[in-house]
Amino acid sequence: MEETIILEKVKAGDAAAFSLLYDLYWLKVYNFARLYITSSSVISEVVQDVFVKVWESKEFLDITKNFDGLLFMITRNIIFNYSRRHFNELNFKMTVLKGLENSYDIEEELDAADLKNYIDKLISQLPARRQQIFRMSREEHLSNREIAERCAVSEKAIERQITLALKFIKENLPLFVVFMG
Repeated sequence: MEETIILEKVKAGDAAAFSLLYDLYWLKVYNFARLYITSSSVISEVVQDVFVKVWESKEFLDITKNFDGLLFMITRNIIFNYSRRHFNELNFKMTVLKGLENSYDIEEELDAADLKNYIDKLISQLPARRQQIFRMSREEHLSNREIAERCAVSEKAIERQITLALKFIKENLPLFVVFMG
């Protein structure tokens, strides 16, 4: 079946045509993602996300334009979003570790469950809006843009709220060490 016909059917909501489209293009998306991501499970997740995005925006498909180009753009954006979320997670972990490192001898062992409970308690002390934004960032792994859209505020406002939350957590982690010692 010709690509244009498949795209027309997908645009009309034809699931069988979408399945055919997936079969035709998943390997291209997979191979492109492999250029930037090493984990095969993450690559598979990216491929899935790309095609979910195609399905969710099927009504807006322009069958007169190059579908390969559209897939490339969607894949690139999803990889960037994944990289940003991954970076944010690493940054959060490093911030927590740095706070702990500055406050006690690294050879002391802490119970990870107690630490997580303590951090959860700290997060629950944040103002409600900041707490909500922080949880969307760290637990739902949403980008600052996605959070800004959900909260109807600017990305800068989201960045500020996350920075303030991290600062509060970092400032209060030494208290955990004092009470555990």
